[in-house]
Amino acid sequence: MKTNLVDRVLADPNYRLLKARRSRLGWWLTAALMLVYYGFILLIAFEKQVLATRIGAGVITWGIPVGFGVIVFTVVITAFYVMRANREFDDLTEKVRRGAIQ
Repeated sequence: MKTNLVDRVLADPNYRLLKARRSRLGWWLTAALMLVYYGFILLIAFEKQVLATRIGAGVITWGIPVGFGVIVFTVVITAFYVMRANREFDDLTEKVRRGAIQ
């Protein structure tokens, strides 16, 4: 009986659509995150003086807001994924579930 259920889920076009859309979004967000994180690390490794430059006459350097920006970017893309999953992926998952139990 389980094999029959698995076969029905795998054959469902909504499942294939869900899998493709979720994977595509996941890879794009992973690439964006890697670009930001590794860009920050490379900036630290090769251009320390840029991040060590003070902002105005104060004691804060550019490293603080740039590092904070990396953290904020992570939160923003996580929120983007959650909103998209709630809006699009949950509907497709429900269609797959309904199709599988028929």
